[in-house]
Amino acid sequence: MNKRILMVLTSNDRMGESGKPTGLWAEELAAPYYALQDAGAVITLASTRGGRAPIDPGSLKARGQNEPAVERMLGDDALLRAVEHTRHVDELAIDDFDAVFFPGGHGTMWDLPASAGVTKVVEGAYRQQKVIAAVCHGVAGLVTARRDDGRPIVDGRRINSFTDAEEDEVGLADVVPFRLESRLRELGARFEGAPNWQSFAVRDGTLVTGQNPQSSGRVAELVLQALAG
Repeated sequence: MNKRILMVLTSNDRMGESGKPTGLWAEELAAPYYALQDAGAVITLASTRGGRAPIDPGSLKARGQNEPAVERMLGDDALLRAVEHTRHVDELAIDDFDAVFFPGGHGTMWDLPASAGVTKVVEGAYRQQKVIAAVCHGVAGLVTARRDDGRPIVDGRRINSFTDAEEDEVGLADVVPFRLESRLRELGARFEGAPNWQSFAVRDGTLVTGQNPQSSGRVAELVLQALAG
């Protein structure tokens, strides 16, 4: 498979006024990155500001204690360099890619919806019927995108993300700028969820979304199906 995939990461390392550290959730980059790369995809990493994409310290454990994909990432100098030197999403055109993928992490909730470059990439991908994928809070990258008729791109589509129940369980419902599941429902999405921390993902045509870190690998599988189809 010689497909080109744009992965857009958060540049935000703080949870708003709380000051709590955040960023990219390591597994949500590593698991899909390697699944897609091992299938032959060429991946470009971008972020909302370019340069270093912060990794949430809560998503990393001591070496030898992480999920296999994260362990692989920690020993992969090329990927770690790419995370330190991401492209600026504003400088890239979706025309050059077959898919766009948004890994999550709480950091995304602040900067993905505020990025004109993210909105442009998603709207372009939707218009060109390219694969749009996101996992967990990465689905925040879809909330500002509109169709040519002005309706949200998620309106009427089967979709999934980090759930309100999971946000409640981690105690951050009053810290994030909005509840992602609730926002998607408000935008007209046909939200489908699973019990907390279960692997769950939804594919609706070229739109692929997953619920939480545990869903990262499943999202990648569905992306490969969508690209093959």
